[in-house]
Amino acid sequence: MKIKKPSFWDKNYLTFFSIILWPLSFIYKFLLLIRKSTSNEKQFSKPIICIGNIYIGGTGKTPISIKIFEIFKKEKNPVVIRKKYDDQIDEVEIIKKYARVIIDSDRSVGIQKAIDKNYDLIILDDGFQDLSIKKNLNIICFNSRQKTGNGLVIPSGPLRESLSALKESKIVLINGKKDIEFEQKLKKYNHKLKFFYFKYELKNINEFKNKKLICFAGIGNPENFFYILRENRLNIVREIKFPDHYKFTQKDFEYLIELEKKYNAKLVTTEKDFYRISPFERKRFGMIPIKLKIEKEEVFIKFLKECI
Repeated sequence: MKIKKPSFWDKNYLTFFSIILWPLSFIYKFLLLIRKSTSNEKQFSKPIICIGNIYIGGTGKTPISIKIFEIFKKEKNPVVIRKKYDDQIDEVEIIKKYARVIIDSDRSVGIQKAIDKNYDLIILDDGFQDLSIKKNLNIICFNSRQKTGNGLVIPSGPLRESLSALKESKIVLINGKKDIEFEQKLKKYNHKLKFFYFKYELKNINEFKNKKLICFAGIGNPENFFYILRENRLNIVREIKFPDHYKFTQKDFEYLIELEKKYNAKLVTTEKDFYRISPFERKRFGMIPIKLKIEKEEVFIKFLKECI
């Protein structure tokens, strides 16, 4: 979904816009309720792990899907399933670097293709809101910096559905530091939830140390990318945000190159954004890939295997 999130979504109080849009959120929630009451889940012959979110965008679903693939690849024959979106080729390219992936415009069709090809573990990268598929395990992702934003459903807030949907999940993965208060808030909707935390580490940080950097990103939460660069004490002189899954234009490149000359700095972006840039243009930009580290990983893996 191409979206530049409004700033009021992440306020911890109600704003004029969130109040004005609340009737639309009410209608949206009502339509979701009807959809849930009339949907029939299809059960498949192989276990399905769904990596989803409730807060829209930027919660780490794709890196976690890849991590789950890596956890099981030695003892099973896993595959990642992605729904086909023309504006999300970037994420598909990243998955292909690290895991096997099947893309289809219908997730159910993609799952059946995987089963026909003798894959024995299905990892859904997104799809928590897809009510046509029976999942064996739902893992819901949050970022500790945004959490649930203002707590309202779109368009009043950043939630894809009410937090009551957590009753369908067993695991919550949070990008950030341990937050007991946030855990207690989510446990009100499902007291059986198990919480695990993860963080991102930069793979090629030494390449950019002691350099002036202009960083740009068109992901769900660009500020999270900028934050991890600053956290690693990289010298960021400008931060430029684009909408999620943004398609860069020649005018954008010209603007970025002007800034590069003005600040005498290196242009750097995320791995996802890098793959949305044409191969011809890529040589101009630096790319900072990440790796995901789960705290108490052995405990997480043990519980994960128990769930399926």
